[in-house]
Amino acid sequence: MDSCRSSNSLASRSSLTLGELACAALFPVLAVVDAVLLAASRCFQKSPPRLLPALDICARLRAGRRLTFRELAELADESRCFSVNEVEALYELYKKISCSIIDDGLIHKEELQLALFKTPFGKNIFLDRVFDLFDEKKNSVIEFDEFIHAISVFHPNAPLEDKIDFSFRLYDLRQTGFIEREETFDGTQLSCLISDNED
Repeated sequence: MDSCRSSNSLASRSSLTLGELACAALFPVLAVVDAVLLAASRCFQKSPPRLLPALDICARLRAGRRLTFRELAELADESRCFSVNEVEALYELYKKISCSIIDDGLIHKEELQLALFKTPFGKNIFLDRVFDLFDEKKNSVIEFDEFIHAISVFHPNAPLEDKIDFSFRLYDLRQTGFIEREETFDGTQLSCLISDNED
């Protein structure tokens, strides 16, 4: 009988309804159950869990559908620099660039050249190197996850080591792991191309 009085007095002191109290008590339990089910479902997938979101994202882009908050959050976590809002803004930019010439949800070299230099034609060493660095999968297109990974290097909070690595790979034209004497001349030309295009 005392327990009934104490529960009634607790309910009368709380501003929450009985349903709200039940939700407050059950919500953490449901979150744990959801996490366990998600982890268990990933055990039965054939591909590694890290690859699946990227494949889903690419399929969604090609189909013209919006990315879910979870997909945006996963990309933000992978980038280690961007917030979910920034990834969403970059997604809008990516969509504009990827449909500028070929409307397939992927950025081709010509589309990147049009976005950077306002012309889809002509040979440019700087563009070739940047495109090669952005195209992590080496499939001649830049997918959204690759775009996020590459752009994250330019974020103010990106680690200095990542920025140095990107710069080194930009000037390592032959991709030997060294910047050779012949590449320094080409690298000087590369610097001139960068400064010419900033004017």
